[in-house]
Amino acid sequence: MTPAALKSLIVPFRTALATATPDAARAAARALFAPDAVLHLCHPFGDLAGPDALVEVALGPLMAALPDLERRDMIVVAGTTPEGADWVACMGSYMGRFDAPFLGIPPTGRLAHMRYHEYFRVADGRVTEMQAIWDIPELMMQAGAWPLAPQLGAYLATPGPMSGDGLAVSGDGSAAMTRVVDMLTDLCRHPADPDPAVMRLETHWHPRVNWYGPAGIGTARGIDGFRRHHQIPFLRAFPDRKLDALGNLMSHWIAEGDYVAETGWPNMRLTHRGGGFLGLAPSGREVTLRSLDFWRVEGGLIRENWVLVDLLDFCDQIGLDVLARMEERA
Repeated sequence: MTPAALKSLIVPFRTALATATPDAARAAARALFAPDAVLHLCHPFGDLAGPDALVEVALGPLMAALPDLERRDMIVVAGTTPEGADWVACMGSYMGRFDAPFLGIPPTGRLAHMRYHEYFRVADGRVTEMQAIWDIPELMMQAGAWPLAPQLGAYLATPGPMSGDGLAVSGDGSAAMTRVVDMLTDLCRHPADPDPAVMRLETHWHPRVNWYGPAGIGTARGIDGFRRHHQIPFLRAFPDRKLDALGNLMSHWIAEGDYVAETGWPNMRLTHRGGGFLGLAPSGREVTLRSLDFWRVEGGLIRENWVLVDLLDFCDQIGLDVLARMEERA
């Protein structure tokens, strides 16, 4: 399918969730998803099957907590991977008045926002697989219920693209894809080569790049901010990190115009050997990370990068139940 056709396929689902109700969400999900669709959702939802499970386990409780729920897409990218699979990737925020508990998070009675990265694999005109991360820690922070260390990066409601074209993406994405893959290739030269210069960040990143990380890490401004607020603490904690681009984990890559999207479930394998990441002591455990990313290239350089990592799943792998700790703290 063409990118335009893939995007058209999910419009009814996106529209139904723009002013979400349980009945409309269920009807739209049943129309879009294959009955046996595989749903890979972030912790604590886990792997589900079929559209009804998506509504009953995830969307339904969210609508109960935010009864005037709105889905606000800011980026929609579609295309065919090098392996021949068709995908649609969406970035945006769920918003609504937080009136009832969600996953034990106490309500605020105020407008709340929670970023999502959702990827849909399409075959024979239906979605057969979904990979999605919701930024649940973002909702916890608005409720004053985040039970781990304060994040190093800035906290903000993540904006859409500075260019304003996130819902009108089109065109050949090969140049943008080359820039992102080259960047990741250089990034992975360190720490095997201990000289940080081998990562050549200035070659790939715009001087005013915005790196929109998940709540718990936060947003970084510029190359120096990226290094200080994310990269250095991350590499200290995971000195052997392996990305899909140079490893044997399976990711799915699409590119359109100035945008690149990549999803993997998981797409990183690392050993938690150092302290500091999320304020946690090293566990010594090998873990995998799920990261769903979007990049926007401007003038040949990466200008914006939206990153969601399933941090609650990482914590679960090292024996830390963040939601339980949140309830104990309350």
